[in-house]
Amino acid sequence: MSSPNTTPVRRSVSLPQDLVAQALESAPQALKRNFNRLVRTALEEYIEARKASAFAEQMRAMAADPDVQREITTINREFRHADADGLGEGE
Repeated sequence: MSSPNTTPVRRSVSLPQDLVAQALESAPQALKRNFNRLVRTALEEYIEARKASAFAEQMRAMAADPDVQREITTINREFRHADADGLGEGE
């Protein structure tokens, strides 16, 4: 797998004044002084939130999939004896 390209890219964006004001108002003090860092942090958080949302959606789809449900039932049945081994009791 190749390493990510961390070469800075300059972009000019047009943002509503209210959005900038709200972002600066809600930003931690360290980010209020550096708008580039604020935008970068916001984009990184957005990307992570989108990834988490996509993962959660995939998990919901798997949970609703009858084939997956059957497989889980089979696995639970096969390992039922392990549940009775006494491990974890009294902890």
